[in-house]
Amino acid sequence: MKGSILTKNKDATRFASGIQENRIAKKFNGKVSSNSGASAFSGGDVYVEDASLCIECKTCMKPAKSFSIKKDWIEKNKQEAFVHRFENNCIAFNFNYEDKKDYYVIDDKLMGFLIESLEKYYNE
Repeated sequence: MKGSILTKNKDATRFASGIQENRIAKKFNGKVSSNSGASAFSGGDVYVEDASLCIECKTCMKPAKSFSIKKDWIEKNKQEAFVHRFENNCIAFNFNYEDKKDYYVIDDKLMGFLIESLEKYYNE
């Protein structure tokens, strides 16, 4: 289900989530999961197959100044990545779905890879 929003009701969480998921999938050349990971056989919200990455998306319906990340989200996302044989996982979140600014929670392994890649980039 690429590029779809399941509802046109702007007050529904599904509407805001759909906007964020589609934006992230487009940004990273990924695919939005069918039913956004809600089924028993699908997990995660966005898959970036070329990066072996499973992304769980979280958004706020109204502008917020803070956002709490739950450990359960991270653990579930890691399991979903494993089930789909992806090596990497992360949580994407924002403080307002209309803002188009997303932030990411990554583990030590991905942070190490990011630093290594940045060092190579800046020292070439």
